[in-house]
Amino acid sequence: MSVPTTQKALFLQGLKGDWAVESTSVPEPSADQVLVRVEASGLNPVDWKIRELGFTISSYPAILGFDGSGVVVKVGDNVTQVKVGDKVLFGADRADTSTRTFQQYALAFGDLVAKIPDNITFDQAAAVNAGFATAGIALYGPKHSTGGAALLPPWQEEGKTEYANHPILIVGGSSTVGQAAIQYAKLSGFFPIITTVSPSNTALALSLGATHTIDRSTPASSLPSAVAAITSTPISVIFDTIGNSDVQNVTYDDVLKEGKVFIAGSSPSNIKNPVEGKEIIRPAGFLNDAPHRSFAVDLWQRIAGYLASGDFKPNRVEYLPGGLASVPDGLERLKHGKVSGQKLVVRPTETV
Repeated sequence: MSVPTTQKALFLQGLKGDWAVESTSVPEPSADQVLVRVEASGLNPVDWKIRELGFTISSYPAILGFDGSGVVVKVGDNVTQVKVGDKVLFGADRADTSTRTFQQYALAFGDLVAKIPDNITFDQAAAVNAGFATAGIALYGPKHSTGGAALLPPWQEEGKTEYANHPILIVGGSSTVGQAAIQYAKLSGFFPIITTVSPSNTALALSLGATHTIDRSTPASSLPSAVAAITSTPISVIFDTIGNSDVQNVTYDDVLKEGKVFIAGSSPSNIKNPVEGKEIIRPAGFLNDAPHRSFAVDLWQRIAGYLASGDFKPNRVEYLPGGLASVPDGLERLKHGKVSGQKLVVRPTETV
């Protein structure tokens, strides 16, 4: 397959700086990597947050974009999982900008790509990584500083019944991570699956597997009584995908019981009074992070099957025409809360 030597990429010029589409070289895969022609790239809140705060960036200009899908056009000598021509979805590395997806060609590790099943489009596939990687690592990944709760995963036989009749509360069920968390919770047998969403996203949350919803506008102080009205069984897991300080503290203090788990899935936790016996998990959804890499490889080998069977449904997508030039406006919409229940997607190959 013919591959050009140069490509178009979207560069962030500096901290809080401008964006510019520029020409740059096409990266060459190492022995363990593949080169992917990026057909679709998903926008995430972390992209505008990195622009504002600068984390994960060692130098400028820098390429961002953490969710991608496309076609494998080169494979390294050690790669056996995929071949040239395969359609794949993947996520970017924490630090290596050659793996980022706001460009027309990106690198990915061969064991951390998933083949796209026939029932999933490139646009839909670009909406998979951030949610299912972050939520999967948070719930089932090994325990370490940016790891998970180490729950038994549903692909292990005992994990299919271990959490039956264990309630879970997911704060922010229409977010990218929240939608994935609901679907993992359903596979794991949690019940009831309670989530906070806006009334306009109630049907979406229920279609993904939530059994009960609470209006996201409910005051934080009223959340304990709202949960108690649904179940008298102690909540086993609280998975917060939003990061609101008031909500975190009220649910941690007054909803979560000792011996249970609080997952701060959106940011470092804002919990003011942590206590022994209530575990706080602060996950990061980068598949290639060394402490949970082997778990991530195992997880990613199962993604295609779950997508093909319908057990996993990717976010609804909104396609933004214009290629990479449309990314800045899309990120402004995310920053100002103008996107709900869906993923914004661009097609880098359309960039002029």
